Amino acid sequence: MASSVASPLFFKRICLRSPATRKAINKLKITVVCGVLTILMLRGSIGAGEFGTPQKDFHEIQRRVLRGLDHSSRAIRGDQSIIPSLPGVDHSRIASQSIEAKIEQHPYRLGPKISDWDEQRSKSIQSRPTKLLMVTGSQPNPCDNPTGDNFLLRSLKNKMDYARLHEIEVFYNTATMDDQLTGFWAKLPLLRRLMLARPEIEWLWWLDSDAVVTDIAFQIPLAKYAGHNLVLHGWASEVYVTGSWLGLNTGSFLIRNCQWSLDLLDAWAPMGPKGTVRIKAGEILSQNLRNRPVFEADDQSALVFLLRNNQQMWGERVFLENSYYLHGYWVALVDRYEEIMEKNQPGPGDERWPFVTHFVGCKPCGKDPAYPEEKCRVGMERALNFGDNQVLARYGLRHKHLGTTETINLDSS
Repeated sequence: MASSVASPLFFKRICLRSPATRKAINKLKITVVCGVLTILMLRGSIGAGEFGTPQKDFHEIQRRVLRGLDHSSRAIRGDQSIIPSLPGVDHSRIASQSIEAKIEQHPYRLGPKISDWDEQRSKSIQSRPTKLLMVTGSQPNPCDNPTGDNFLLRSLKNKMDYARLHEIEVFYNTATMDDQLTGFWAKLPLLRRLMLARPEIEWLWWLDSDAVVTDIAFQIPLAKYAGHNLVLHGWASEVYVTGSWLGLNTGSFLIRNCQWSLDLLDAWAPMGPKGTVRIKAGEILSQNLRNRPVFEADDQSALVFLLRNNQQMWGERVFLENSYYLHGYWVALVDRYEEIMEKNQPGPGDERWPFVTHFVGCKPCGKDPAYPEEKCRVGMERALNFGDNQVLARYGLRHKHLGTTETINLDSS
C-alpha cells in the first residue's frame, strides 16, 4: 500500500525536472563561488589573518596608520614629547639647530649647479649694448581684495609708462616657477630662469607689484654700480653692524646677470621652501635679527642674515643705495607729494622726487593688511596719479588733484 505522505526524494525528482529550477540553482552556485573568492582576496589584501575578523583588521590598520601620521606630524613640528628627555638639555634649541644643520648640509637648490655662466654669457653679449630688464609679476588668480585687480592693472601701466619712456623691456610674470618657493620667495627662481634664458641682459630690476614709480624722469645710474652685482636700498650699518631685518629692502633691487649672482641665489634660497623649513628658519631669523617679529622666513630677512654672517664672501659686491629712493616707504611720502612738487625737481640732483614709492604692508591683492585699508587705498591713488601726471603732461593733461582719476587740461588749471 502506497504511503499517503510523499517522500523527500519524490519532491527532489519533481523539482529537478523543471528547467527554471535547474537554472536558478546554477546561478546560485556561481554566486556562492564568486562570493567566497572575493572574501578570500579581501582578507589576503588587508592582512585579515593577522588581527582576526575583517572588521577588526580594518580598525587595527586604521589605528596604526593614524598613530604613525600623528608621530610623523609631531616630529615635523619638533614636538618635544617624542624626543627623549635629558636633564639639563634645551630640547627646543636642539630642534632649531637640527633644522639649521639640515639647511646647511642639504640646501634647497633652485636648479642644477652652474659654475661657468660668465663664460657662457660672453658668447651672447659680444657687440650687444648693455640692457636692463624690468621684472615684476602677480598671482595668476583674481585678488582677494575686490579693488586689488584694479590697482594691479594701474600699477602695471605705471611701470610700462616708465619702461617705454626709458626704452626698458618689461617681463610680467604670473606663472609658478617653483612650487616650493612661493610668496616672498617667488622672485628667486624667476630671476634665475630669466638670467639663463636671456644671457644678453646685463641687469635685471625686480620691482614688487605694490611698488609705484613716482619719478618718471629719473634714470637709474647703472654706471655708478661698476664692480657691484647687487644694488638694494639700505644702510651698511643697519645690515652689518646692528643686524636689522629692515636694514635693506628687497621690494625693488637690481641684480647683475653673472656667475656671482647665480651663486648668491643658490645661497639665498635654502630658507625659502614652504612648510617646516620656512617656519623653523623664521624662528632662527627672529632670534638673530634685531626687532624681527616671529613669522615664517621671508626673503628680505634671509638676505640680511646671509650678508651679515658672510660679509667677506658677499659684501664687497653689494651696493646699499640710499642717495635716492630705489625703495621709498610710502607712509613717509604720499602725504608730501604737493610739497615735493613745489620744492623739488624730477630727475637727477640732490633734491629730487622719490623714484619709487613702495606700499609695504598694504597687501592690495590680499587680505589682512598691516595698515588701515582706506589709508592704503588713498595713498595708492595719490601715488599712481602723481606718477601719471608726469606722463599726461606730454599730452597737455593732468589729474584734477591727486585723489581723483579725473583729468583736466593743463592750460585750464
